[in-house]
Order: sequence, then structure tokens, then C-alpha cells
Amino acid sequence: MNHEHKIEQLTTAMKDTENTRMYERYLAVRLHLEGRTLTEIADILGRSFPTISGYWNDYCKHGLSGLEFGECPGGIRKLSDEQEERLKKAIANQRPVDVGFEAKYTWTLKIIRAWILREFGEKYTLKGISKMLNRLGFSYTKATYTLVRANKEERKHFREVTLPELKEELNHGKISHLLFEDESMIRAYLALQYNWFPKGQQRKIATYGEHKGAKLFAAIDYETGQVTHREEENFDTKAFQRFLVDILHAYPKGKLVMILDNARAHHADEIQKFLREHSRLQLVFLPKYSPELNPVEGLWKWLKQDVVNNVFFHKFYIIRSHVAAFMKRVNQHPLEAIDRLLVRI
Repeated sequence: MNHEHKIEQLTTAMKDTENTRMYERYLAVRLHLEGRTLTEIADILGRSFPTISGYWNDYCKHGLSGLEFGECPGGIRKLSDEQEERLKKAIANQRPVDVGFEAKYTWTLKIIRAWILREFGEKYTLKGISKMLNRLGFSYTKATYTLVRANKEERKHFREVTLPELKEELNHGKISHLLFEDESMIRAYLALQYNWFPKGQQRKIATYGEHKGAKLFAAIDYETGQVTHREEENFDTKAFQRFLVDILHAYPKGKLVMILDNARAHHADEIQKFLREHSRLQLVFLPKYSPELNPVEGLWKWLKQDVVNNVFFHKFYIIRSHVAAFMKRVNQHPLEAIDRLLVRI
């Protein structure tokens, strides 16, 4: 396999993986093939030299397969493959109340332990249950709401057909840049979140009771993680068109495809005219009521957590300066944006 083909193979693996740790391993090897030293890569990725050296040695010995995670040694498995499969299906597809645990709607380690004891007669510690669940592909995550009006078939078609086709066109150069776009309002003060405080004290956030803020447009580049943003006074057609002009200036050559939601301004007659005049820009719309398919939603969450929450901005320009600083920081470390926002898209 020649040098260029190895780099291409690693690039494809990076795009296909949904595991951020695997993404890092592929990236480390690709950077070395592109001429970076192992020491430089360790600095870039924030890892030790032996870690990066280990990735490279494993790749040299076994290729891509050498970068995959091996099985960790552990205790003797108490459940058979069939029993573990039953456990996985129960947790994934049913609630505790559905299998006889009255008024219990959330799977906890204690309930799972009780279910295993009842069904298979095997006793586990809570730590043992936790290790097994991790091995079986489960994680302890917070539930989220979903919009009941979202069309499952449309969402499935976007995930399995539309987006893969766009990625394929990007890989073959038919598309030069694939972007995701969204808008958000950043208020002078937002949510109050949990913080660490001295015992018996509570941080108080001063406010005037006003709801001024910044209206933001942002687009993130699927390949590079670079973010283009614009602040406006309104979310209207003219403001959106100005942002599209920004995008064309940021990407002066090649075909652009921008994936975005179905806001009214995005479909306006003025926008259709603008697109006819700038034919290298194409808009692709997400299924309705599907914000989780847009990685820019994660960018807003990141911005609010790091910059806005638990803060009151008494002047509008201070909000703008904080937002600008955040966007600059994101663009200085695009790999973090890829890991946090794009690797699972």
C-alpha cells in the first residue's frame, strides 16, 4: 500500500468512526504519515510520547486493526451470550415497570442487579454490573426530550440516504464544502447551573431583569470544524442573506452545500432569488422538528455552558466580546470541535 493510499484510508476511517478515542488514534498516525514527529503529535493531541509511539508501533505491526481496542482482562463471565443478549434487549427496549418492577421507570444499577438475580439466579456487585454494562455498550446518560411531531421516516431517510450521499460527494470532490447552519439567541443572562461553592454559601448573579442579548448565525464546516458566525439584531430574511454573503466570502471557490432547518426565513422568495444568483451555494433542509441532527445545536450548548450561563452581561458589547472570544478559541482548536460536534454526524 503506497503512502498516499494509507493517508486516504486513515482519513476515511476518521470520518466513519463514532468513537472519539479511535478518531484520535487514526489522526495521530495520519499526522505522522504527513511528516509530523511523534513529539509534535503528542503536543498537538495532549498525550504522552509513549502513548503516541504506541499508536504508531501498533499501526506498523497490524495496520488499522492494530489501533482497535483489545478486550480487557477481567473476571469470569457469569452470564452466557444468550443471557447477556436478553439483558441488553430488556434495558434497551423496556422499562423496569414493564418487566415487573412496580412504579419504576428508570433502569438503575440496583434494579438491573435485581432483574439479573430474578431471571438468572446470578449475584453481582453494583461495580460488577457497571463494568458489564460498559462492556455491553451502555453508558450512564441523561434522558432527553424528543419532538413527537418529528417524522421518523424522514429522519431515517436523512440519516441513511441524504447525509451519506452528501458525504460521498464531498469525498469525491463534487462538493467542496459541507456546512451545517443554525441560529440562536444569547441573552444577557441565561440558565443558572450548579457550581461548586463554599459550604453554606450560594453565588448570586446580579441582574436588571432585562432580556437583551445577541442574535447569532453560525455555520460549522463538516471536514475542518471551522465555524463562521455573524451577530444580528433580528432573525429575518435580510439578516440571513447577509450571513450567506459572509459564507460566500469565507469560501470563495467551489460548490457549497449548507444543511439547515426549515425556518421561514430560509425559504423566503428573496433567498431563492439570492441562490439563483449564486448557484454554487445549495441549501439542504433537515427533516422538520429534528434539531438533534444539526451539530450547531451542540455548538450553542457548548457556548452557553462555557461562556454565558451563571453570568449577567450588563452591556450588550460585553456579550459580543465573549461570543467572539469563544468562536476564536473554537477555531484555534478545530479538532476539539470535530470531536465534540461532528464525529457522530
